[in-house]
Amino acid sequence: MTFLTILRATAACSTLAIITPAAAEEAADATIIVTGRAAADQAEATANKTAGGSDIVSHQDYADKTVVSLRDTLAFSPGVYTQPRFGQEIRISIRGSGLSRGFHMRGLTLLQDGIPINLADDNGDFQELEPIFFDHLEVYRGANALRFGSGTLGGAVNGVTPTGDNAAGLYLRGDVGSFGFYRGLASFGVGDEDANAWAAISADSHKGDRQHARRDSIRFNGNVGLRISDIISTRFYGSMTTLDQELPGAMTRVAALTAPRSGNFIGDQARDINSIRIQNRTRFDWGDGHLDVGAFVNAKELYHPIFQVVDQTSTDRGVFARYDRAGELWSITLGGESRWGTIDAKRFVNLNGKRGVLTFDADQTARTTNIYGEIRVTPIAQLTVIAGGIYAEGYREQSQIVPTAVTAQASFDAVSPKFGVLWEPTAKIQFFANHSKSAEFPTFVELAQVAAFVPVRAQTAWTTEFGTRGELGGVSWDVAVYRANLKNEMLQFTVGPDIPATTFNADKTRHQGVEAAFSATPTNWLRLRQIWQYSDFRFVGDSQYGNRRLPVVPVHVLRSELRLGGDEVHISPNLEWVPQGAWADYRNTTRNAGYTLLGLSAGARIKNGVDIFIDARNLAGVNAIGDVSAAILATPASAIYYPVERRAVYGGIRARF
Repeated sequence: MTFLTILRATAACSTLAIITPAAAEEAADATIIVTGRAAADQAEATANKTAGGSDIVSHQDYADKTVVSLRDTLAFSPGVYTQPRFGQEIRISIRGSGLSRGFHMRGLTLLQDGIPINLADDNGDFQELEPIFFDHLEVYRGANALRFGSGTLGGAVNGVTPTGDNAAGLYLRGDVGSFGFYRGLASFGVGDEDANAWAAISADSHKGDRQHARRDSIRFNGNVGLRISDIISTRFYGSMTTLDQELPGAMTRVAALTAPRSGNFIGDQARDINSIRIQNRTRFDWGDGHLDVGAFVNAKELYHPIFQVVDQTSTDRGVFARYDRAGELWSITLGGESRWGTIDAKRFVNLNGKRGVLTFDADQTARTTNIYGEIRVTPIAQLTVIAGGIYAEGYREQSQIVPTAVTAQASFDAVSPKFGVLWEPTAKIQFFANHSKSAEFPTFVELAQVAAFVPVRAQTAWTTEFGTRGELGGVSWDVAVYRANLKNEMLQFTVGPDIPATTFNADKTRHQGVEAAFSATPTNWLRLRQIWQYSDFRFVGDSQYGNRRLPVVPVHVLRSELRLGGDEVHISPNLEWVPQGAWADYRNTTRNAGYTLLGLSAGARIKNGVDIFIDARNLAGVNAIGDVSAAILATPASAIYYPVERRAVYGGIRARF
């Protein structure tokens, strides 16, 4: 195995790797969902042209992990804060995006094959992204996600599924493990670059490491591609998800530390999702430039017993176009996207998870549209200057029928410019800087709160970023330092155990920090990789909170992994260290303790085309608080805490035919 092969397997630094023919051949022999590296290599080449934080996570990077949630795929992606709550429920945040949203997701654009899975109001359920299907994930932090039309503080994560020509044949995978976990996956690909098809189906069941946390799901993903001519090609995508998830709920501090297995049975709380997504992307390729156009439709049912039974049916539609032109002296990206959707939103009295008396009925209509562009000019060798921007427009309307008939609406628009520079003193070392604006519009979660449609304002921020990535000898790195000055940050706080979070706009806040990934490969059988996140998020001269720190995200997070061996047999001990936990409340009266979690993964090839693996977590059985829902003032009675994952062991087998 070559040095570059091992480096290529490092998620945090994968954007720096160069794949040799020997490495490509070895990758093709690996029992992972894809049989080649072409798609991930192309994605890395694009990421390397970005004057800011970005990286590519390939399927091989987490092949030996049991993918319980997105956390297992993005754990070594620098700057991505992922903290499990239970099962597939996680907190996902980049640069403090959606900082205090204790449920669902905000401030981050999630895409599959370049199409957003966010609803038209930009709310979303990350559980609809199933990483076990993906060829690779593209992570673009902050304004660096402009190429996806994202103008949010956090940026974008795009999951890319395989195609029949790069995942040919039959692939099977089975996982079993602690707390009654079972998963089966089967995929099949056929065809060549002119015509191909790929399809995969997975089913899993998990009792969860807490009471009342059972999950059952069945998922399908597939696509069909056809080259119509030398210039025109088209691909149709389809995906379906059926997910039944019990919710164990948040806990008091004492319960989270002394009885982490316990769960909430009151109201039989759950989040059940049925969704179907169909999309098309057609490409016109003229060599030095190409145009992608497409359309998509998402239909989704959400049955969500919590404080009441939330019962929603939504349909979202969208169209997009994106033109990319690459050249030696200049290159350009121009694009636009429009999403519009409707939600039939109802709430009922929760009778142990069943619908009682209707308490709320409304038709919600949303539209989010953006137009974006970026030009990259190389006036002298090794130096690229970048300028661009996004114009975004949003509309939200709620026509309430029950309990009273009232219609309310809100409109938003914003221009977010971006400027950057990329300097490459050598072929393997880069320095970058950028200055950009972001804008986030409220979703219906913020606007249509329990009592009324409230006037929450759009959140904006100016972010400055400096960084470097590169490879020198046996060491590679990816480091970015950023500071974001926010206005009207949308913050939530818990006001009661049975009432969803209430949102308010802060005046001025600041998010600043460091996103760092390092990898060292002194020999072809030894690799050390680690990420470090420093997060300093706080109010700025607030009339009520002064300069206090914002809760939820700890200041320091360090993850390390040491890989010993090669593909024939390897073992990888890993560590997660949080030296001091996050604040639980805006008044900074209660702070969680730090913790250290130890884990171990290993794999072996038992015969050509068949691999086995094991994934052990929290080996020391540490009890600690991993996540928290923000409160104004935390008290001993505040049920806002989630424990870290309990000790668990998973294992599985992969085979390709």
